[in-house]
Formats: sequence, structure tokens, C-alpha cells
Amino acid sequence: MSSWPIPTAAPFAPEEIEILNRVVGPATPVQRAWLAGFLAGLDAAAAAPGTAVLASAAAPQAAALAPQPAAPAQPAEPLTIVYATESGNSERLASDMAKAARKMNLKPTVIDMADLEMSELASAKRLVFIAATWGEGDPPGRAVRAYGELMGEAAPRLEGVQFGVLALGDTAYADFCGVGKKIDARLEQLGGKRIADRVDCDLDFEEPAGKWIDGALKALAPAQDAASSRVIAVDFGAKPAPASELGPFEAEIIELTDLNSSQSNKETYHLELSFEGAAPQYKPGDSLDLYAENDPAYVDDLLKAAGLTSDAALRADLVKNRDVTTLSLKAVETYAELTGHQYVKELLASGKAREWIAGRQLIDLIQQFPIALTGDHLRKVTRPLSPRAYSIASSRREVGEEAHLLISAVRYESFGRARKGVASGYVADQLKKGQKVRVKLRPNRHFALPAPDQDIIMVGPGTGIAPFRAFVQERRATNATGRSWLFFGDRQFTHDFLYQLEWQNALKDGALTRMDVAFSRDTPEKIYVQNRIWERRHDLIEWLDSGAYFYVCGDAKAMAKDVRAMLVKAYADVKGLSVEAAEKAVADLDRAHRYLTDTY
Repeated sequence: MSSWPIPTAAPFAPEEIEILNRVVGPATPVQRAWLAGFLAGLDAAAAAPGTAVLASAAAPQAAALAPQPAAPAQPAEPLTIVYATESGNSERLASDMAKAARKMNLKPTVIDMADLEMSELASAKRLVFIAATWGEGDPPGRAVRAYGELMGEAAPRLEGVQFGVLALGDTAYADFCGVGKKIDARLEQLGGKRIADRVDCDLDFEEPAGKWIDGALKALAPAQDAASSRVIAVDFGAKPAPASELGPFEAEIIELTDLNSSQSNKETYHLELSFEGAAPQYKPGDSLDLYAENDPAYVDDLLKAAGLTSDAALRADLVKNRDVTTLSLKAVETYAELTGHQYVKELLASGKAREWIAGRQLIDLIQQFPIALTGDHLRKVTRPLSPRAYSIASSRREVGEEAHLLISAVRYESFGRARKGVASGYVADQLKKGQKVRVKLRPNRHFALPAPDQDIIMVGPGTGIAPFRAFVQERRATNATGRSWLFFGDRQFTHDFLYQLEWQNALKDGALTRMDVAFSRDTPEKIYVQNRIWERRHDLIEWLDSGAYFYVCGDAKAMAKDVRAMLVKAYADVKGLSVEAAEKAVADLDRAHRYLTDTY
């Protein structure tokens, strides 16, 4: 059935037809039947003697329904859905679950873990967590505060609370789905009743997550008696999400430049993309997913090790579609199961497999433990090749129908083999000006600019500078009156000062109020952005006291943690606070959505 079933000839104003279509369009047949009966019952109760219940061809059906007034709807039961997300996947799944829940007599409330207060958990009857694990077992940046409170001694008891946890992660990391596992155990420890077993999802999470949501909702849905089971609660206040024009899109490379000097030991590429027609409707703070391809030379080496060099179709599939570099514990287990390799089984049994994996790739496994393989084996031991997200480094107000990216080439050696990042290597070694790539828009409403009159402080070393280039361009184009302060860091001033001339121009034209830089290799003692924050702490706290928003973009493993710790130290020093009070001051910025991170 069409999602727009109300004809324009219906006896309603155009805006009323639009409202009706938003309700009736996505409704199920059962919901439509209930609605027809409900309206018929209302008309039957209100109609004067001799008055037709409903006019036109619908009258016979309405007359049949009218003697049986609609049963009173059973009140929808509340369901609390908490999501912890870094890339947006958990948030999207939470939204999907909420839509499905409304059709099962549940009234969902969706909460970003960044906004979660522990009192909300204690009052919940039905509770779902959809939680991603970031990096080496950490919660997403915005969820750090609430996660710490949940794990702390002050967390509330949850007796009588039914709960389920859906965990998202990446098997390439040792602590796979660690945050979801810890939340699941903690909810049980606090007295909650697990009503749906946890499922741990890898990067290809759509199918298992969908099955878990279906099963969890069936377990959480309230029991209905025979009469009320015929009544479906329709949430008339809920609006279906607008159709998102996210892509993928094909884009042409119109500029590809290494911003580091020839004497630098780094490669950081400025990539300009042009679109046929309008560019994706991105905003400052959003990202683009770049669909990369594997290094053909690496794939050839892999096929040689596997004894499958003559399979051209397999080669094309591995280059374009499969993750052929990542070596996870799951991949080793699958390899052992498919091949029955004795020594791989012994490695797993010894408990040393995870240690052996570190620094290695799939080709190392196949070369060190050779055995007859088929193309099907390679497909099963690998997972789909996922796109890589990069912060957009431009504002559409300034660059028009383009999007700019900033990508650092990842190159390193381990176990005697030269390695490189899949996506960054694709950009650095395979792409040329004039070629086309596929990208998909990844909105990030949690890393957006505030009102133009608000001050902003931006901390972005290395490629973390990318979204702040977009921020400054946007503020210039909108004549923003708020002040802007940028902290940037890299290795050497002479060779690694990314977008140096642009920042100098921004300082001249007022788009940037002030800038502090830290070049770690230019002094005997390494200086980083957090050191500059400490040196400028009095001004920094004054800005924050005046309402400034604090943004951090870049490395999650060390930099982001060091910056937060330094900000706590700055509050303690400037305001004479205890460490606990200073921690609370930063946590209050979190709660007010004035401490915003985009880390990787």
C-alpha cells in the first residue's frame, strides 16, 4: 500500500491531508482497522436518530462496526531506551527501536547517555541500553560522565526493572563490546532483571541488531487481554523521520594536496570533492564516510599466500568489498574452524592468540599457518569493508557545492612488513585529481556550532583541526559576533603547520579571535596543546565562565584524555577548587552540552 493513501480530493484542507498522511501512511493494516472502528464508534455515539454514521462508500463498513463501540485503548507502558554512541549507530538503532515499540503498546523515551541522570534509571520499569565501545574498551566521549556514575557507588538500586543490553563494538579491538558487557553486568548487579540476553555486534551489526530489537520488544511488551489485544496504540505525536539524503554520492576529486612540506615525515592530504549538482546538505561538525579500496599489491600478496592467484573474480571482490587487513580473534577462530589447522587450534587453546594478533594482519596468519584455501574460505574469514569517516573541513557557505576533507596517511612497520591504513593509503597512493570516489554523509548534531553570538574554544591537533576549519569558515560567512579561540598542535612549525596562511588570514579578518600553537618537536621538551591550555588557564576559565563552548577533536587514546585532565587541573588552580569540585565543574560543562568531543 502506498505510504500516501489520502487522495487530494478528500474533504480536507491540503495541510490537513498532510497531517493525516503522516499518521495513516506508515500505519499497519491492524492500526488502520482500529482507527476505522474508533472513528465509527465516535460517530455512532454522537449521531442523531436517523443520521447516517458515515457517508459515501464507507457507510456499509462503518455501519457494521458502529454497533460495537471501540474498546478503550490499553494505556501504553513506558520504555526507557538509553544509547551511548560515538559514530551515530547506537542512536539510529535506538530511534528504530522506539518506532517499533510504539506499535507494541509501549511508550518509548529515548535518552542520550550524555544526558542521562541516575534518577531516571531508578524510575524506569522497562530499560534498554544500546551501547557502543570506543577504542580500547572506553565509553563514547559524551557518555563518560554517566557511565562513571552508573559504575560508581552512588548508582541507584534497580529492583523490579526489566532490562536488556545491545552492545556494539569492533572485533579488531581486544575489549570487544566491553562497555556493553560492563553495563549489562552492572544492571544485574544493581538488582535489575535481565529479560533479553545481551547480543554483541561487530561492524556488520544491522542484521543481528535488528533481530535482537525484535526479540527484546516481544519480551518487554506488556501482556494484553483478548479485548485490548485488538486495540493498537497509535502515537499521534510521533512524526516519521524525514527522508534523509545521506548518499552514497559520487564525487570528483578537484584538488589533492599534501599540506606537509617535503622535509616532513608526515603526509596530510587536503582533499576537495565536487558533486554533480548539489553537494550533500552537510553542516559544520558533520563527517563524510569515504568508501575506500584495498591496496591491490597487498591483495596480490594475500592471494599468493593463499594459492589463489588465478581467481580474478575473487581478487576484484577482495580489493573492493572485503576487509582483508584486520586480524581479530574472531578471524583466527573462523580460520581454525574452516581449515582445521592444528597449530592455529593450539594457538587458540594456549590463550596466547590475542597477544599474537597484536601488530599483525590477515596475511601474517595465512603465511605463518599455510593450508589449502578456497575463495569461500577467504570471504568467510573476512568481514565487509566498511567506509572510513572523516570530519568535513569546509563550510558550504564558503565553498559552495564542494566538501573538503583532511586525511593523514598512516604508515608503519611491524614484524618486518611495511603497513598502511586502508583508507588513508587509498587516498595517498591510489587517488589522483580527476578521479571519482563514493562518499556518504554522516551527520553529527552533537558536534555543532552554538548560536553565532556564543564564544567557542577549539582544540584540534593534527587532523583534529579539520572541523574547526569548517567552524571558522561558517562563523565568517554568518558574521558571527561570538569570539573564537583555536588551539592547534603538530610536530614542527616549519613543516607541519596545516592551513597556516588560512589561520593567519582568519586572525586578520576577525573570524578567529586568537590562536595558540604547540609544535612538539621544535623544543627540547615536547610541548602539546594541553600544555598551552595550562599556560592560558586564567583566560580560558574566564571564557568558560562567560559561557564559551569547549570543543575537542582528534586522538581519543591520549590527547582527548590529556586535554580533559588539564582542564580539570586548570579549574582547580584558577578557582581554588578541590580535584572533586574541579571534576564536577567539567562534568557540568558536559551536562550543559558545552564540552563537545569528536574523537577517533
